[in-house]
Amino acid sequence: MSKRYWIGLFAAIAVVASGMPASDAREKLRDRLREGMAERMGADEGPQVPGGETIAYGSDPLQVLDIWRAKGAKGAAPLIVYVHGGGWKRGSKDNATGRFKPVHYPEQGYAFASMNYRLVPAATVEQQAADVVGAVKALVDRASALGIDRRRIVLMGHSAGAHLVALVGTNERYLKGAGLSFADIAGVIPIDGAAYDVAAQMIDAGPMMTKTYTQAFGTDPARQKAVSPTLQAAAPNAPDFLLLYVQRADGVRQAEALGSALVAGGSRVEHGSFPGEGLKGHAEINRSLGDPGYAATATVDAWLKQVVGK
Repeated sequence: MSKRYWIGLFAAIAVVASGMPASDAREKLRDRLREGMAERMGADEGPQVPGGETIAYGSDPLQVLDIWRAKGAKGAAPLIVYVHGGGWKRGSKDNATGRFKPVHYPEQGYAFASMNYRLVPAATVEQQAADVVGAVKALVDRASALGIDRRRIVLMGHSAGAHLVALVGTNERYLKGAGLSFADIAGVIPIDGAAYDVAAQMIDAGPMMTKTYTQAFGTDPARQKAVSPTLQAAAPNAPDFLLLYVQRADGVRQAEALGSALVAGGSRVEHGSFPGEGLKGHAEINRSLGDPGYAATATVDAWLKQVVGK
């Protein structure tokens, strides 16, 4: 875990020793432990993969992305836009993309972009979904210069990022807000998300994650429904989805329910179920995706060839 996590944990312990009421002290300790677990969700704190170009897609310092161009492309290349996880309130393209994706996908003939977005509580989940679209729009506007085929764009996201790309892929209002539509999104790859039905997940997740979900989604049932991809999946939706997940019970349930709703809404859906349990499995599928020796990589490669033709 990062130095920041350990400093925060020791500070929380010091608060406990200082005489703060026990209930408040316990909550601070729980917050630090939650942050530590979230940092491990796909984080890869090694050096950044070289060769990326940084583009600002908005005025906020977090509204930036890195893009790696397709290698050896003849003509405009398909584009994958990756959205990091982190409980909607943390995470970064610099530590949660993984070291394999920015290498593997350009070598396979795809442009690959990894984006930051504004974080809760300074921004809402709805604004985060708008940021995903804002990043796509910035890339579409530069498509010719970057060698991108604007009609072959795939959204990919892990954990909270899986929720955000699924939301953009099921509720067209976010795309329409930037002058885009589902015609601009060829497919969506949510990776081990578990908040596709927010209200159901808040019941399933247990007390450890209650604060995170409440901070992100609030307590209004109407709002929770509006930001639940499973409950927004009546037609129209993005045309193709590949739902990836490991063997976390809540994640499997959520992915299966989302898949059923998408099929009912007319989308083509494939599932990729892989070994791995708990936070370790949740982190591994993100960290290792793009490694040719990792099983999910071949599944994604085959799906991409089918959907965007490389």
